[in-house]
Amino acid sequence: MGEWTTTRVEDRLESAADVFRTLPGIMPQGFFNAWPEYFHSFADKVGQEPRMRRPRPGPRQITEAEEALLWLRWLERDDARIVWLRAERTPWKPICWEMGISRATANRRWQYGIAVIVWRLNGKSVHEKLSRQHVISKA
Repeated sequence: MGEWTTTRVEDRLESAADVFRTLPGIMPQGFFNAWPEYFHSFADKVGQEPRMRRPRPGPRQITEAEEALLWLRWLERDDARIVWLRAERTPWKPICWEMGISRATANRRWQYGIAVIVWRLNGKSVHEKLSRQHVISKA
């Protein structure tokens, strides 16, 4: 598949977040709706724009999304949370509020998390003695 880069990892995580967003929600067992289904007549639909739905993800997309989600195991808990929130396209301000850190710190931890994933996917191990800046620059 070639060398993994930070851009490829970011894209794969974002697509995984999109796949999980489009999957149907979990319903409790025995859930049902007692209301009859309403059928719209032609007169009701005149002048309305059709609602476009995105197609549901296929088995390959779901498998790739699950694989990308497993990458987060290689990170510390807080770093994995930041990486996943960014994959879901959450703005920085809510991330900083939730984690209780500054914007610069959140960005550094996100870059480091992506870099660790790239290193691991390329078959390298990240030693504890390496600085975060070194890991980011070599990714």
